[in-house]
Amino acid sequence: MPQNEGSQHDDAPHEGFEEELGAVLRSTGEGFSTDGRRELVAGGLTRGKRRLVRRRLAVTGGALALAAVGIGGVYGGSVLGTGGPAKAAGVAAAPKPTSGTAKPTEPSLEEKRRQAMQQAQIPVKDIAAVIQANTPAGQWQFEGLDDKGQSALGVYDDGDGKAAVSVGLYRSAGGAGEAGGGQVECPSRVHVDFDKCTTGRLPGGDRLMVIQGYEYPDRREDTKNWRAVLLTKDGFVVDASEWNAPAQKGAAVSRENPPFTATQLKALVTSDDWRPLLEQLPKVPKTDVDPGAARPGEASGPEIQTTLRSLLPKGLRVKDKGGDYGYGFLVLDDGKGKSLVEINVQPNMGGALGDLFGSGDVTTLPDGRKVKVTQGFAEKGGSGVVSWGVDTMTPEGFRVVISSMNAGGHRQDATRDKPALTIEQLKAIALSPKWQKASAK
Repeated sequence: MPQNEGSQHDDAPHEGFEEELGAVLRSTGEGFSTDGRRELVAGGLTRGKRRLVRRRLAVTGGALALAAVGIGGVYGGSVLGTGGPAKAAGVAAAPKPTSGTAKPTEPSLEEKRRQAMQQAQIPVKDIAAVIQANTPAGQWQFEGLDDKGQSALGVYDDGDGKAAVSVGLYRSAGGAGEAGGGQVECPSRVHVDFDKCTTGRLPGGDRLMVIQGYEYPDRREDTKNWRAVLLTKDGFVVDASEWNAPAQKGAAVSRENPPFTATQLKALVTSDDWRPLLEQLPKVPKTDVDPGAARPGEASGPEIQTTLRSLLPKGLRVKDKGGDYGYGFLVLDDGKGKSLVEINVQPNMGGALGDLFGSGDVTTLPDGRKVKVTQGFAEKGGSGVVSWGVDTMTPEGFRVVISSMNAGGHRQDATRDKPALTIEQLKAIALSPKWQKASAK
């Protein structure tokens, strides 16, 4: 079944990635604060990026590992488990407040969905058998063959070195023929380091992504992680990962590359042998609420990108862009090197005022708006990377937080001495009345 490679991401920057979560892909949470993590935990950039991840196949912290997030909705389970019940990961959407008439002990719809996803009772030996039947000849050792669940983890040896291989089976809230299918896209290099990624729609209507990347994005010489994800038109997911080491983490590299080529990974996830096992997955309760949709007052990714571009000084070229509800990023270049700019636009954040503006370089403007400035080395930036940030909030709790780095992406080395935008320019952008207008649309 030939792949329709709808887009390739090998060399040049690309603008098709409407970023960013998981993803992840889960986009990294660094860059907005250099004096601690409380700002992020309290609902800053982290929340915006986690929302992105729920609309993308997860790329956790830059590593290509399943993070229990969804395609057009949440799907659950640990690909790296030993075959037991699926474990929901912390990247899933935060619980929504219940109405006043809801019973305190009544599980939320999201919890019901998680419970359904944790009830898969597929024999692990059956999953292992399909893996073996659709990969080249070699020696296999699988964990938990007597267990039941929805994933299998094994170690494969073709004589050139042992390699960990995992496959997980899931249901998504929507199929490849629905809105969710369009979210199986290659991530931006701003957040994820990889060598090659292809994505596209297959002749039968399913959607496939194959990505060749790294377990540790800042240590390319270490473990490689190659992954293929199939989203079928009727809402099933087959997610396969392989490493060039006998374990995902904590094991020395045993071979130059993972054992299966991109073509072989594709053949594995698209095999018809999965269909009888997929049909055994419990149905996930449906909901009219899209976990990746906008919350009240949140601007869309395109609106944020358009507004941000309108506020930029002249002479800056946009080399890459992305965003989703409440979040956007641009990679800028003024001829002196690339510079990443990220922004979160968040209404109703007054409850976090004390955590966000209780310390540091904080100024209160005559109209009551709080402004906090941070400058320092990026927590997980590459060599020589600094991050400048401005966090603002109105008395009504409308927050705009923006940062700029002197590099084109997370974990990349510095491309210039300073970020492309000065602190004063960041302040002017964050304090612009255009943000409230964009959020009111």
